[in-house]
Amino acid sequence: MRKWLAQRKNQRRLALGTLTVALGCFAQAMWIQAKAELAQVLIESAWEKTLAQPDAAHKPWDWADTWPVARLQWNENGASENLYVLAGASGSALAFGPGQLAGTAAIGAGASVIAGHRDTHFAFLRELRQGSKLTLENAAGKQFVYYVTSMEVKDATREPLLIDPASDSLTLVTCYPFDAPLAGGPLRYVVTALKEGG
Repeated sequence: MRKWLAQRKNQRRLALGTLTVALGCFAQAMWIQAKAELAQVLIESAWEKTLAQPDAAHKPWDWADTWPVARLQWNENGASENLYVLAGASGSALAFGPGQLAGTAAIGAGASVIAGHRDTHFAFLRELRQGSKLTLENAAGKQFVYYVTSMEVKDATREPLLIDPASDSLTLVTCYPFDAPLAGGPLRYVVTALKEGG
C-alpha cells in the first residue's frame, strides 16, 4: 500500500510539473503574440509621423534600431497584405516587418530590395503571379505601382543576387521553401517587379 501511495504521489508531481511547463510555454507564446501585435501598432504610429515629417527617422520605440520607410500593399483575388517596410534588414528589424536592404535605391527612385521572413510577413509571396500588382508608398506619401515580372528560386551560396541599379525595379526576397521545418537554408525565393511607366 505504501508503495502504491508513493507511486501516486510521484505521478501527481509529474502531472503538476508537466502542467506547469505547458502553462509556461503557453504564456510565453501569448507574450510573443501580444508583443508582435503591440509592435505593429507602434510601427503604424511611427509611419503616420513619417508621412507628416518625411525627412526624419521616426522610431516606433525609443530603443528601436529601425524605423518605417515605406508601406507595401497587395490585393488580389480577395487576399491582401498591408505591410510597413522598415529600414535595414537586420535580424532584429525583420522580426517586426520586412526590411529594405541598406544601399539599395530609395523607394520609387531606382532598384529597391526588400527582404522578409517566409513564415510571417513575406508568406504571401507564394501567392504572387506574373502580372501581380504591388503598391509601394514612400515616406513622402507618393505611391508607386509595380507589376511582378518573375519569381525564381536561387541558391544564395552559388548565385549572388544581381540587381540592375539603373532599373526601376522592386525585388522581394525571402527564404525558401515556404514550408521548410528549419530556417536558414541557402535557398531564396526572389520576386522581381518593374515599376509602372518605368
